[in-house]
Amino acid sequence: LPLLLEATLLRLARGSHHPFYNGFYYNHIMNDKGSGQEKVVYFNGARLVVETPKDPVYSSNGANVTLPCRYYYEPDMESKHKIRIKWSKLRDDYTKEQDVLVAIGKTYVAFGDFHGRAHLHQASRREASLVISDVRLQDDGKYRCEVIDGLEDESNVVDLQLQGIVFPYQPPRGQYQLNFHEAERACQEQGAILATFNQLFQSWSEGLDWCNAGWLADGTVQYPIRLPRKPCGGLHLAPGIRSYGPRHRHLHRFDAFCFSSALRGEVFYLDQPAGMTLEEAKQSCQDVGAEIARVGQLYSAWRFLGLDRCDAGWLADGSIRYPITKPRANCGPAEPGVRNFGFPSKGRFGVFCYKER
Repeated sequence: LPLLLEATLLRLARGSHHPFYNGFYYNHIMNDKGSGQEKVVYFNGARLVVETPKDPVYSSNGANVTLPCRYYYEPDMESKHKIRIKWSKLRDDYTKEQDVLVAIGKTYVAFGDFHGRAHLHQASRREASLVISDVRLQDDGKYRCEVIDGLEDESNVVDLQLQGIVFPYQPPRGQYQLNFHEAERACQEQGAILATFNQLFQSWSEGLDWCNAGWLADGTVQYPIRLPRKPCGGLHLAPGIRSYGPRHRHLHRFDAFCFSSALRGEVFYLDQPAGMTLEEAKQSCQDVGAEIARVGQLYSAWRFLGLDRCDAGWLADGSIRYPITKPRANCGPAEPGVRNFGFPSKGRFGVFCYKER
């Protein structure tokens, strides 16, 4: 990029813009009666409109996705300026979280984790759509498409939702052992990230019921209850998400709610007649060109690939689990789910392996 243009793009990313109402130029004048009330007089100009879809855009881990955005003028006109486009990722309260991309014409700069993965799709006139390739778990969220024409500045929001699954997680040392930062690392080590409230709510609406409180990505501690009961907030509370609110991220300790999306590979089961120790299980996966599966990968294979295996197997964190999509005798409870035998210090079992496609 020419240095001047690159500097302009960087200033656009860092700067704050104060838009005029709907893109009109205006001023305030006293009304004819001098009563102190104001009326707005609009000068010559066209209204800049930015359109994005009202419904969420859905994607999954590893996919490519387009976030649609287009702009136009009312009445129709041609701009006298070079159009500048800025995409930002937002927090749930719509405040800015990070810069994604800024562009002038067909020249653009992508930032941070989006460098090399984000570009504009401008197949038609006045299109400002954002393309994100190799979608990652942390890409889930709201994005603002901002169009700047001289002093006119308008924007709208696109909601990108990853199709995934939320699962509760406890470390080997037991319940309520994780501060917020440890919970973040625990989810990442299992091929997942801390879930957002919206992701937890979606999983609750699909049937998730869990009585242990866990960290979410915003630093709050919550848990989903479908069947009210005495140890889980009381019998007389309605079903819903129970919340402890924000907690101290270093001092307070809880479990974690992790979020995992679809897989780029497959999870499969290996066994030996005498079973395997954890170290033998890891080696067995490596011998077939795979790695021992993580908890998030097992949940994703169960949810999205229908993995059903009534045999307990090692996972990377040292736990023993197995996935059931078709409940049957001798395979645990009557509901589908991933069964958990905890973290045995001894024993010989099969193993779940993961291999990229």
